Amino acid sequence: MCKICDLIKKIVLILVAVVGVLFVVYFWNLDQKLLGWAYKQVNLIFDRKQVNQVF
Repeated sequence: MCKICDLIKKIVLILVAVVGVLFVVYFWNLDQKLLGWAYKQVNLIFDRKQVNQVF
């Protein structure tokens, strides 16, 4: 019976940790900040080339 309690305790602790991390990411809007940074880096890479379009 104690092994089952330990397993349930570990599962609950893991779920609490996951929910806590997701709350922090949502509350501080970290996903949008990370995507904004990545978007700027991609634009720095691909906007360096000069385009010569002739129609």
